[in-house]
Amino acid sequence: MTPPNFRRERALFKRGVWPVAGCDEAGRGPLAGPVVLDPARIPRGIDDSKRLSPEKREELFEKICATSAFAVAVASPARIDRDNILRASLWALARAVHALPEMPKHVFVDGRDKLALPCDCDAVIGGDGMVVSIAAASIIAKVTRDRLMSALAKDCPGYGFEQHKGYAVPEHLEALDRLGPSAHHRSFFAPVVAARQKHQPWTVTREADLFTVEASIEAGIPVAT
Repeated sequence: MTPPNFRRERALFKRGVWPVAGCDEAGRGPLAGPVVLDPARIPRGIDDSKRLSPEKREELFEKICATSAFAVAVASPARIDRDNILRASLWALARAVHALPEMPKHVFVDGRDKLALPCDCDAVIGGDGMVVSIAAASIIAKVTRDRLMSALAKDCPGYGFEQHKGYAVPEHLEALDRLGPSAHHRSFFAPVVAARQKHQPWTVTREADLFTVEASIEAGIPVAT
């Protein structure tokens, strides 16, 4: 498989457009990390974080941090519950770009959606496997989130966060069913709702059934009795 390249960034650099940032997220929204690479100091081996082993990601993470400008932003479970996962993702990505030491002149972001930024932005589907700055951002976001989940495992033992990093694998779903949701789970994701109904039923609001006589009367709908 062909690794990501610096072609898009180089084309902008030749036109005098710099700095250029790549932007990606991990965990579909909770954490975003944009990266501005130094053209003369791009670490070898950068690739889509999903193609790399944990050990290789950690190695490249340290090299990227030592040679590049980067930032990280986090969207909380409460924001995801309030705004939905897509809006929370875009919010975190834009917030992370604003946190860079210098606002880029151009941003490449992985996915279909452009970001609302005071600079040009291109959305690149599959960008983490094509654009090296996006790939670098995917490594920053993934390693940071994995470290965060390992830290949360100490705060919430029993869920296995240090192993599955919060993804919906069978071991995580079993622990969720057994222990109920923690403060770090996203309240309105289906498996979490099911766990809330089992362990915290008072937190689940049921919609009124307007086809019952009682609900119809409460709603002011005339009912023949």
